[in-house]
Amino acid sequence: MTMNVENEGPLHGLRVVDMTTSYAGPTAAMYLADLGATVVKVERPGHGDDARSWGPPFVDGTSAWFASANRNKKSLVLDLRSDEGREVLLRLLDTADVFLQNMNPAKLVRMGIDGESLRSRNSRLIYCAMSGFGLDGPDSDLPGYDLVAQARSGLMSVTGEAGRSPQRVSTALSDVVTGMCAAIAISAAAVRQARTGEGEIIDVSLLDTDLALMAPRIASYHAGEPEPAPSGGTDSVLAVYQPFEAADRSIVIAVGNDAMWQRFCAAIELPDLAADPVLADNAGRREHRSRITARVADRLSTRTADHWLRVLGEVDVPAALVQTLSEVVKDPQVIARGALLPVPDSADELVTVHSPFRLASTPLRNERFPDLGADTREVLRGLGYSHEEVNRLLVAGAVAESAAREEVAS
Repeated sequence: MTMNVENEGPLHGLRVVDMTTSYAGPTAAMYLADLGATVVKVERPGHGDDARSWGPPFVDGTSAWFASANRNKKSLVLDLRSDEGREVLLRLLDTADVFLQNMNPAKLVRMGIDGESLRSRNSRLIYCAMSGFGLDGPDSDLPGYDLVAQARSGLMSVTGEAGRSPQRVSTALSDVVTGMCAAIAISAAAVRQARTGEGEIIDVSLLDTDLALMAPRIASYHAGEPEPAPSGGTDSVLAVYQPFEAADRSIVIAVGNDAMWQRFCAAIELPDLAADPVLADNAGRREHRSRITARVADRLSTRTADHWLRVLGEVDVPAALVQTLSEVVKDPQVIARGALLPVPDSADELVTVHSPFRLASTPLRNERFPDLGADTREVLRGLGYSHEEVNRLLVAGAVAESAAREEVAS
C-alpha cells in the first residue's frame, strides 16, 4: 500500500531489520519507524523479544514496557538455530538497508551475521552493533544492562541524597538514550548511503552513552573540581539550581545568570542577597552556596508552591513542581503536545510516548506494536517465497506466525 506523500517520513523507503531485544535496540528501531522507515522485527520462536515478558503490568497479556518501544513495526519469527531459518535471515538482509543487533560477537561470527560477513554480501548495508561495552576493549564480551552502565560510568556516583548510597536514575535512561544515539548514527549513515551507496558499521554501547551523559561532570573533575558525590541534586555548576521545599510540596528553581539572580532575590523578598557584591556572579554564589540556599529554603517554606510558581513566573525565573506521574499524565502542556499516544485497540489501557522530535511535514504514525509473528507470512512473501515454500518453512519450524494468523491461513 502506497502512503500519501504528505505522510511519508524522511526515512520512507529505508528497510530496517531489527534483531535486538530488551529496550535500547527496540527504541532505536522505533524511532527509525517513526521517521518513516519500514522495520521488520526478527524474534525467536515461542518467546520473542525478552521485553514481551517484562512485567507486571500486563494488559491482556501484553507487557506495557514492550508496547512502549515497539510501535510501527512488523514481527517475523525465525528459528536461527536451523539452517533454513538462517537462510531466511540472510535473504532478508540481502534486501535490507539497515541491520540492528545486540548479540554476543562470537555468536554472530558463528552464524555468519557479523558485520564483515554481511557487508561482503551487501556492501550498502548499515550494520549497527548495540552492546553494553562496545565492540573492542577487554570487556567487549560482557553482557550489559542499564543498571551496570549507570554504575560503571559514574552516573550513579553523583545521584542520590547527600550522605546516602549512590542511586540509579530510576528509568531506563541508558537504554533510551542509547537508542537515540543509534538512531542518529543510522540516520547520518543513511544520508551517505543514499548519496554513494556505501554502507557502515556502527558501534553503540550503553557505557559510551552514559559517559556522554556524564561529559560535563567528567570534564569538570578532570579540570580540577573535587570528585563529586551524591548531593540530592544541589551541586550544579549553577547556583541556585536545585529543589526546595515550599510550604506544601517540592519545587525546583533554576537561576541561570546574574540578571536572573537579581530578579529572583527581588521576587522572594531577599534584597540583602541581591545587594551583596560577593554574590553578584555565579562563582561567588557557588562559593557561598550553603549560606544562600539556607536563606532561600527558609523563605520558600513560608508559602505554597503555587504562590512561588506564580511569583517566579512573573519575573521569568524558571521553576516547576516536582510532579508525580499521576500529575505528569494530566499536565496541560503534555496533553497539548499529544505526548502520550494510546496504543490502538487497547481501550486506552496502554500508551506509548511520542518520540522526542516532531517534523512539521510528517505526522507521527501510531500503529499498534506487532503480535509475535504477526507479519511472518507477509515478510516471506515479500522476499519472493511462494505460498508453498512459506507453508513448508512453517511446518519445519524454521519460521513461525501468530496464532491469529494461523487461524486466518487455515
